[in-house]
Amino acid sequence: MKFYVCIKQVPDVNAPLQIKDGELIQDSDRNIMNAYDASALEEAIVMKEAHGGEIEAVLIGPEKARETIRKALAMGADSGTLIQTDENTDFDSLGYASLLAAFFRDKEYDYILCGKQSQDTDAGLTGSMLAELLGLPYVTNAVGITVQNEKLMVKRQGDTGQEIIETSSPALITCSNDMNDPRIPSLKGIMQSKRKPVDTIPASELSAAEMSEPKTRVHGFSEKPAREPGKKFEGEPAEIAAQVAQLLDSAENVI
Repeated sequence: MKFYVCIKQVPDVNAPLQIKDGELIQDSDRNIMNAYDASALEEAIVMKEAHGGEIEAVLIGPEKARETIRKALAMGADSGTLIQTDENTDFDSLGYASLLAAFFRDKEYDYILCGKQSQDTDAGLTGSMLAELLGLPYVTNAVGITVQNEKLMVKRQGDTGQEIIETSSPALITCSNDMNDPRIPSLKGIMQSKRKPVDTIPASELSAAEMSEPKTRVHGFSEKPAREPGKKFEGEPAEIAAQVAQLLDSAENVI
């Protein structure tokens, strides 16, 4: 089976950040692979180890994002492609999906795996948009994948329980970070990654007809409003219960 795994380089959520004059200030040197994408990649590697196949990692980003592709190769991907953008190019979910759709249009594959969302925006839209643009069946929020009779049995987490969905190729699956624990690259894997091929495609070379102007833009950032202080009641239990009931009825309109 041929797997493509879409990955993204995102800011390390554990790195310090601050908001100043509506701008988000982060440590530009603290970038990592999106955790949801890492889980998608790990799942593809597990299936490759058990059943054979090939894995290619695809990333949209500036030149510095190449290090994230190298991590994917060190984990076990066979090759990578960097769809290179300018340092300050900003895309919304549809922009990423449109570029990826242009890349995949003439590719052959069995399955495309994506993280269900990215840590920097938590939008969770690119995977489903990409499936729609490519006309692929897709399964979202996968928490487990097994191979049966050359088809994938996907366990997904729904709102009220888990579902088991059978899908044949080609198809797209978005993966939760609850499905596995991505491996840490070994020294051997790191050394081997240096000999694995990484292609570079300028984003401008992809079909302009596939690309879309951003439909959403971030205009600024602000601190989360502080919570109002809680109310403290004193007195006998019956008196406190009456005060709480009165508050819920008059102020909060709950009762």
